[in-house]
Amino acid sequence: MSEDVLGVVIVDDDFRVADIHGALVQRVPGYQVVGKAHTAAQAVDQVRTLRPDLVLMDVYLPDGNGLDVLRTLLDEPDPPAVIVITAAREIASVRAAMQLGAVHYLVKPFDFSLLIERLTAYRQLRHRLAGLPGEPAQSEVDELFGMLRATPSPMPRPAKGHSAPTLELVRNVVRSTTGDVSAAEVAGEVGISRATAQRYLNYLEQQGLVQLRLKYGAAGRPEHRYHPRA
Repeated sequence: MSEDVLGVVIVDDDFRVADIHGALVQRVPGYQVVGKAHTAAQAVDQVRTLRPDLVLMDVYLPDGNGLDVLRTLLDEPDPPAVIVITAAREIASVRAAMQLGAVHYLVKPFDFSLLIERLTAYRQLRHRLAGLPGEPAQSEVDELFGMLRATPSPMPRPAKGHSAPTLELVRNVVRSTTGDVSAAEVAGEVGISRATAQRYLNYLEQQGLVQLRLKYGAAGRPEHRYHPRA
């Protein structure tokens, strides 16, 4: 696994749900699903074998509790980060997940755009951590904690013919790219056609969420480049 791609293990007792989450993760730039587990025992085994960067952890498993799996993983060398994805709404489960260091807690059912947002925020946090000195200043520490708490500008309700998860993916590519990005580059990251990427970028520009820049070359029409609007 390259340093720019984070490996993910998905843990869910429902095979169909695991496949849905896996397909969504694969569409988020910078992530790759390396394994899926449907029991607590499988989860521990896969983490030990595959050494993922991140685990999407269900709580209700047929042979145990996902939070107990999280406790076990903390004893592993270089344990993965964990996002809890579960139908468990009890405050005791939420408190335990926080105490065990889960970076997020999503309650089923949830809007898929929330998972995309959480994955993007965590990847940005990893990049920021890699660029900080060995002894960061207090302001830099505050920034790190804030990166997981920050709430981006709300997405507008998609227009007819637009998919909300795809719209969020396109926006996140623009947000996470240094400088600006073209429709062709967005298409390559998200896995859609250039024409589709251009349509979503045009919509985001109309909503004031991205800004268009024209890049002029030696000849011909200027290239359309997009960057986040402050």
